[in-house]
Formats: sequence, structure tokens, C-alpha cells
Amino acid sequence: MIYLPDRQNNTESGATIVLGITGGIAAYKAVEVARRLMDKGIHVLPVMTDEAMQFIGPLTLSALCSEPVQSSLFNSTNPIPHTRLAQRANVIAIVPATANFIAKLSCGLADDLLSTTVLASKAPVIVCAAMHTEMWENAAVAHNIEILQSRGMHIIPPDEGKLAGGDSGVGRLATIDTIVEHIESVLHMVTGNDRSDSNTRKTDSNTTKTDSTGNSSGDHSAKDLAGYKVLVTAGGTREPIDAVRVITNRSSGKQGYAVAMNAYNRGAEVTLITTVDGVVSPDIRRIFVETAAEMEKEVLNYSTSADIIVMAAAVADFRPTIQSHTKLHRSDGIVQLQLEPTSDILAGLAAKHTPGQIIVGFAAEIGMDEESAQKKLTSKGIDIIVLNDITSAQAGFDSPNNEVVIMDSDGVRIEVPLLSKDTVAGVIMDVALTRLKDTRHYTG
Repeated sequence: MIYLPDRQNNTESGATIVLGITGGIAAYKAVEVARRLMDKGIHVLPVMTDEAMQFIGPLTLSALCSEPVQSSLFNSTNPIPHTRLAQRANVIAIVPATANFIAKLSCGLADDLLSTTVLASKAPVIVCAAMHTEMWENAAVAHNIEILQSRGMHIIPPDEGKLAGGDSGVGRLATIDTIVEHIESVLHMVTGNDRSDSNTRKTDSNTTKTDSTGNSSGDHSAKDLAGYKVLVTAGGTREPIDAVRVITNRSSGKQGYAVAMNAYNRGAEVTLITTVDGVVSPDIRRIFVETAAEMEKEVLNYSTSADIIVMAAAVADFRPTIQSHTKLHRSDGIVQLQLEPTSDILAGLAAKHTPGQIIVGFAAEIGMDEESAQKKLTSKGIDIIVLNDITSAQAGFDSPNNEVVIMDSDGVRIEVPLLSKDTVAGVIMDVALTRLKDTRHYTG
């Protein structure tokens, strides 16, 4: 008999995750994911498909995780294992998720313990895709991924690198750091756990420095935004030069999407005005725009009823004075572009500021230029500014991480160290909600 230690009560975070492993060569990496999660005090329930057991043995995960591996729908000691697993899970993460299992999820099939658990659960699902390049690029797989995204599942796409059989291409499982970080971020949004005994450190009367989890405000209810309306913008606008070319910027929209999802998970009614597509709950109202003028129109349309407005989009400051409706050709000679300023959406919002409404702006700067951010905060007449360094190698455009300084018009300053954009989003919403409650209490 092999002794498996009882770790059922050995958790620090109070969070429970069902770790699903399906039959791909990357299944061995789930062992390290499980170890990392256990080290962070997360309760890990491993569930393996029969195919996964062709790649790694269940004993390894059973010895490592909080409880032994489960793999069968038919269990004499627990006649409904899928229901129990589904009820216990705060998050379900599938590492790796094969093309076959993704198809199962897309169709709502439930023919093994893992697929049945997913179908029975209301917990967020993180799908870490891994397969050969040709499969990942297949139209059927792309369609299935779109379906899962539309249902609010979190998709971690594969990386590019060496694959099984000596091939190379897109299909390699995302890095373990990426997967663990995303799991932690989703757990944080769902449970509201601080995962630390000391989450807030006052450095002076008006400055707060967050800890490594990004928590700056201690406890908050998982649904502390219920009853509030939140408006978020995301992505970089595109100003047409001709029928083909545009002036744009490198904004990925990830931080805006993270803010929208954080607000939604905390109970808010969320409207997201965006220039880019991304993973978001289908219950969030999404409005797609392209130019600064289009974004301004939609923002002003929805702003009057919003309690909190987070302008995370990178709106172009200039646009061509003349846009050609045809394609400009090299043979036509040198083109001289004349630019004109776009509307200042943030200042326009501040001018129409409704009582008790909180407006959050962003200052994307070269370096942490707090003086410039402070000037923007004051000149625009907004409540909160989020400063980030767009040149940072670890937190620049398209990075999953961010490092920011949050300042408000009352002199509060919060440093947020390098964290996932999901976690940073939680801090931003904490600050906005605190300011909202203080403002409404003050104004009566």
C-alpha cells in the first residue's frame, strides 16, 4: 500500500481548484503546475482522463496534490463525484486541453469525469490549449475556441516552440509561470482572498504600497460592486489614412478587459467599449468601435448612467485631416500627412461629471513620470489616474503584467508592483469603489 498524506485541511488561501489533465504530451507539465499551486496554499483536486494516464501515472499527482487523483464517474464511495467536485471548485483549470477535449466542451458533451464536472460547475474554467500546429490552426478548433470564449471561459493560447516529433510551431503549452499566474488571478477575482497576512502597508498618511498580491484595501465582498454600473474602454483607436492604412498604437486592450472582468465578477453591470476582441463574459455588454470619434460617441452615450468610468483605452491624440477612400499608391509620389487633434474624451467626460460619479484615466508614459501624470489628473479634472511605463520590458504593451502608480485628486498615492493585469485591475477597482463610497457619503 502506498501512503498518501492527508492534506485536505492544509490550505492557506481557502481556495480550491480542480486541475484537469487530458491526453496530450504536455500532461507532464501539469505536475509542476500542481506543485506550484500547492506551494501557494491552494487546495488542488486532480482529475485525469483515461487518455492522460497514457502520458503520466496518477500516482505522481496523487502523492503531490491535496487529494488522490479521481478519474472515474463510477465510484462506490462517492456515487456522484462530478457533482461534488463541481460544487467544491472555485476554479477549474484544464492543463493541457487537447483539441478533442476542447471539442467536447464546445459541444457540451459529458462522457467522462472531467467533462461532466465542467458541465456541472458554475466555477470559471481556464482552458490551457496545447496541440500540434496544424490542429491549432484548423478551422474547427478555432470555431470551438470562439464558442468557449463566448461562454466566458478563459483561454490560454499555446506558445510557439518545439513540439512533439521534433516539429516546431504554435501549439506548445503556455509557460507554467503564465498558467499559474492566470489561475491565481482568476482565483483572486472569484474568492476575493488576499492570500497574505499583511496586505496593506502605510508608508505615510497618503501613500500606500501594495504587497506582492496587489491587495491594497484588505477584505472586500466578492460582490461588492453589485448594484453599480461600470463603463470601461479598451484597446487603441485606429484613425484611417486611406482605405487600407491607419494610424494606431500598440495597446492590446488587456488591461481594459481585465478591469471589465473584475468589475463583472464583483457584481457590477458592465459596458465595455473596445477596439479589440478578447476573452470576456457574454453577460458584459460589448460595443466595438474603431476611431476616436466613434469611441467618444459611445462613451458619452453610456457615461451618464455609469457609477464608475475607467478609460483604459489608448485613444489617438491626432488623426489625418483628410482620409482617402481609395488606396494611396507609391507611384502617386510622396504623401504628406496633415494631422488634427482628436476630441479629448477624458476632459469631455469630466466636464459632464455627474454627482457621485468616479472617472479613472490612464497615463501611459515613458518611464514612471509622476509629475506628468499629476498634471493630467489635475488638467482633465478627473478623480483617479493610473500611471504606467509603456517602455518597461516586463509590463509594456501586450504584456500580461503591469506595474502602476495610482493617484487620486485627494493626494492618495498607491504603488502597485509588477503583477498580472487581472490583479492590477482588482486594485484599480478597489480604489475606485472606495472613492465612490467616500464621495457619495460626503455629498449625502
